[in-house]
Amino acid sequence: MRRLISTGSPFEKTAGYSRAVVQGDWCFVAGTTGYDYTTMSMPDGVEAQTRNCMQTITKALKEGGFELADVVRANYYITDQNDVDKVFPILGEYFGDIRPAATMITCLLNKPEMKIEIEVTALRRGATGL
Repeated sequence: MRRLISTGSPFEKTAGYSRAVVQGDWCFVAGTTGYDYTTMSMPDGVEAQTRNCMQTITKALKEGGFELADVVRANYYITDQNDVDKVFPILGEYFGDIRPAATMITCLLNKPEMKIEIEVTALRRGATGL
């Protein structure tokens, strides 16, 4: 059974995507930037943006019946390689004991105020994945 999860972001409707898609024991969370969706504002610093990303991702996972501990893959996109040392400790707060397979790429993002985007894939613990 397929289930779509929304955060209510206007970008989801405009661009035609879901924050997350649950398919069986899998949850695929779309690339998530650092917006605060209650105020639709973007903090200036990469640290606050990273925390906002993780809060949005955690909320989407929970709504889909998953936990952060179910994350098996994480992809991080940052706009400035000098921010790596600022972001790593924050990611470690969330994923330090979970340790998903992860990749970090430095690239441009869709809007100049975006400094980080994070996407994750989760497999419900105890599931075979097949």
